[in-house]
Amino acid sequence: MQVSTTVEIEKAATILKLLGDKTRLTMVKILDSNDCCVCEFVEIFKTSQPAISQHVRKLKDAGIVRETRRGQWIIYSLNKDSEFYAFVQNLLQHLPNQDFKLQELEEQGLRISCDS
Repeated sequence: MQVSTTVEIEKAATILKLLGDKTRLTMVKILDSNDCCVCEFVEIFKTSQPAISQHVRKLKDAGIVRETRRGQWIIYSLNKDSEFYAFVQNLLQHLPNQDFKLQELEEQGLRISCDS
């Protein structure tokens, strides 16, 4: 029994370390209620596309985020099938809503940039 507990703690520590980054934590909170593409995150975080892609790749590699192709665009969403989904959801419920960041993009006309 003790071995599986250690493995679970190891996994939890890995996820917490991953979400210990403010940008990744904010991304996951945004993805909790909205699907997004990298270009939207680039605008939200005012960071380069390669830097945002690196954050998204880490979240995807851990199974927290999944991607769906829509035409030429790749849209990211929370992976509800992940073994960590309930764990991540529990953390997210304690964080303030980040939807205002997407509303700001909409007001600037940047939210729909990937829907065409």
